[in-house]
Amino acid sequence: MKKIIEKHKAKKKTVQVPLLEEVSFFSIKGYIVAVLMALTVALIPPLIFEFRIEIFFSKFGIPFIIYYILMAIVCYRFILHIIKINYSKHLQKISEATRKVAKGDFSVEIELDESLKDNSYINIMFRDFNTMVAELNSIESLKDDFISNVSHEIKTPLSIINNYTTALKDKDLPEKIREEYIETVIESTDKLSDLVTNILRLSKIENRKILPEKREYDLCRQLSDCLLSFENVWEEKGIELVVQMEDRVVVNETFAFLDIIWHNLLSNAFKFTEKGGKVSLIQTSTDEFIEVRIKDTGCGIDEETKAHIFDKFYQGDTSHAEEGNGLGLALVQKIAERNGYEITIESEVNKGTEFIVKIKK
Repeated sequence: MKKIIEKHKAKKKTVQVPLLEEVSFFSIKGYIVAVLMALTVALIPPLIFEFRIEIFFSKFGIPFIIYYILMAIVCYRFILHIIKINYSKHLQKISEATRKVAKGDFSVEIELDESLKDNSYINIMFRDFNTMVAELNSIESLKDDFISNVSHEIKTPLSIINNYTTALKDKDLPEKIREEYIETVIESTDKLSDLVTNILRLSKIENRKILPEKREYDLCRQLSDCLLSFENVWEEKGIELVVQMEDRVVVNETFAFLDIIWHNLLSNAFKFTEKGGKVSLIQTSTDEFIEVRIKDTGCGIDEETKAHIFDKFYQGDTSHAEEGNGLGLALVQKIAERNGYEITIESEVNKGTEFIVKIKK
């Protein structure tokens, strides 16, 4: 057991890479090219003095060889110096910034070199690096928010389940209250189950692990079946239902994905429509698209809410927070992005919301 623990600790150790004082700018091929360039440049003075090397060599002999070697070394060092002046400071900036990012610091930003043109390779590289770090920082923030939100969303129903099951231990609890407590526990477990299911779905869709095959089926039948699953809701709230669909529209799509979209959009429509309101489901076709519009006469949303409506766990209307977990529309957007569906939203405060889904034929 002790050996296993020591082995596990050994795996967790991070490898420290020593920082080199001298930076290698070339591969072996690069150094050979630099040496050949230096040797060529070193020949310029004698060629100017005497056009024929063999005559020059016969006159000066060993002094020429010594001169030639020294001149080649000077030229070689001069070439390296020019390269270092032009690239060393830029490469050092990139190297230092990369080390910081590797340690988890995503606030790094490299300043552009004002002495160079904006479209120079160095500034383009700096700009792309800054964009990459900004994206990594955004992803890290989203990950932290996601973990925080998941923890909160899971903790709430678990807390309710714990409190009510503890209360159910009371043997003197009236039967009617006991049934209410049991119903509350069931609702919380259902909510927790839906949350976990949606998180798994979202994760699989984002990582492209769900690869169901497309097949031909009647979209109108699917919409009708999905709508009928909310029959109890619209009857209980006295909602006026307006439905306009073609007799039959055959699509070659992933049934499960579209079913998730219709279920979430209709669920939101009925959830946010007050008693006596109206929900519309309109399906039409053009030469290029099949269009589905789901509209309600609920509270509507403002521009700020509209900008975040597809964010994970975002709920613009907190009065209905207990009825969902803020993942439904995030699922809808991910599915739409993956399958090339166009989804837009039109809404006005106190006048309702309309989602428009377009599917290419």
